[in-house]
Amino acid sequence: MESASPTPTLGFKRIKGVALAVANALRARHFYGETLGLSPAMEDGVQVGCLLGDTILMFKEDWYGKPTDAPNPRVTLEVENARETERALRHHGVTISDPVERYGGALVGAFLDSEGNKLWFCSAA
Repeated sequence: MESASPTPTLGFKRIKGVALAVANALRARHFYGETLGLSPAMEDGVQVGCLLGDTILMFKEDWYGKPTDAPNPRVTLEVENARETERALRHHGVTISDPVERYGGALVGAFLDSEGNKLWFCSAA
């Protein structure tokens, strides 16, 4: 009797990048780099976006997608303390679209980036 081949694994590891539609890449680089303090993400010597941990937030100018405050799929950023993050974002003049609220064991809020994209953030309550 022939042994069955093992089922191959899909090999998923993590989210490498999230593409964000932008109307102005320079403005987006300033917002994510200067306002939010993220490091540049480089590919072949060109800045393609900013790094959030190991994930690239890629800025897509002249793309099929347009900036939106009603994204699908939704991107949620994990933060240390959602209430502190909301205060810090407000301090930097960032528009809070959805103030932090408690949902079960999580605190969740959202803000708009420089291009009008909504990004959610959450922490444990």
